[in-house]
Amino acid sequence: MLRIDLGALRHGPIDMAQVVSADDTLLEGLEFQLSKDVSLHGRLMEAGAGRYYWHGRLETQVQCPCRRCLATVTVDVEHPIEVLFTEDQEAEDPASYVIPPKAMEIDPGDAVREELILSVPNYVLCSEQCKGICAGCGVDLNTGSCTCKPEPDERWAALEALKTAQHEEGRE
Repeated sequence: MLRIDLGALRHGPIDMAQVVSADDTLLEGLEFQLSKDVSLHGRLMEAGAGRYYWHGRLETQVQCPCRRCLATVTVDVEHPIEVLFTEDQEAEDPASYVIPPKAMEIDPGDAVREELILSVPNYVLCSEQCKGICAGCGVDLNTGSCTCKPEPDERWAALEALKTAQHEEGRE
């Protein structure tokens, strides 16, 4: 669990460097697999009465499926974090996190989890030349070919009939 002691802010901004283990309960239930612990570097400073600004960076590696062939792809993730913690219970800013009044410490865990989720690309390719998988038989077209016949596209049926009729007229 991440904790930052707000009492230390009496001496100025707090620099932090922490590592969240890939198997930490904070990171359970993600739609991607972490292949490396999450490194956090940042600075927490006061931003007014009952307001604290934390900016920093997270770094890790994740494994995601290729959007074309479903092969596992390892992706390096580096993402800036800019979060405001506030005691204002009425805060509506989605980039701010409400903390209890007169809190003695901040747990940036929820912010880290959210920023990590937002930093992972939605679509990953194993390579730009990825051919994907056959929709009919499921063969990975990067490693071989399939014997499936292409399904005719019904939108082109009228044009195909015209082409066939012209071809038959040419033989008569």
